[in-house]
Amino acid sequence: MDRITWLLLFLLLGFSISPLLAQETGFAPYQLIAHRGGVVNDTLPENSLAALEEAIKRGYDRVEVDVRLTKDSVLISHHDKDFQRYYGVNREVSDMTWEEIQSLTGKQGQGVLRLSTLLAHCQGRIQVMIDNKISGFNEDLFDSLIALLDRYDLRSEALLIGTEASTEYFTGKIKLSCSMDQLKENRNRADFNPDHYYLFSTAISPQEFEWATEQGFLVVAAVNAWVFESGRIREPAETVVENLKRAGVRTFQIDSVYEPFFR
Repeated sequence: MDRITWLLLFLLLGFSISPLLAQETGFAPYQLIAHRGGVVNDTLPENSLAALEEAIKRGYDRVEVDVRLTKDSVLISHHDKDFQRYYGVNREVSDMTWEEIQSLTGKQGQGVLRLSTLLAHCQGRIQVMIDNKISGFNEDLFDSLIALLDRYDLRSEALLIGTEASTEYFTGKIKLSCSMDQLKENRNRADFNPDHYYLFSTAISPQEFEWATEQGFLVVAAVNAWVFESGRIREPAETVVENLKRAGVRTFQIDSVYEPFFR
């Protein structure tokens, strides 16, 4: 067999195998968003670089990043209002400076990350969903958040879980989470554009999925452990996921414990 024939055979095998490899390392046909900063378990703490790297390794499409503000206006990635659960410190984020927060060490050896540090690790590797946990309205602060997403080439594909106070500022700048009622209301805006919003809910019926997709909205279902643990949803998680799949949903924000339902 001559060199040209070998080369053609190699290319043919490469193209035929690569989709299979992609499917094994990802979650096709589903796109998964890693809740609370990545793959979180007993050894991988939430909103840590280790959890983020594991999500990238496993083929998640996006990572959800919790954003809070320190006393001296530094944007950090942290879920809770205080540092009790992971760091054993009963003080709120807004009452501590970045210098004080930097001295904290978590139960698994982790530290709190600046938002810029986390986004830098995402650049070119994984997209982001930003969960804005900052209360009130601060235009300069929101400008800084948008500037960070632009710096790391993440804004065009980013999703935002916003607050009522921040909605008007972020409309048109980043894709915003909405309920069904909010989507229907937003369709009446003079500046309406379906690319400005996405449906985000823990329960999505086939009829709601069909309506939202016909209008051009992205549909994202949330499958989070606290919803089941709190009793807000009494059905088993696997049943909920299967119902959402049957409704047509293909993008899910999940805690990694539910990952097996998508392989």
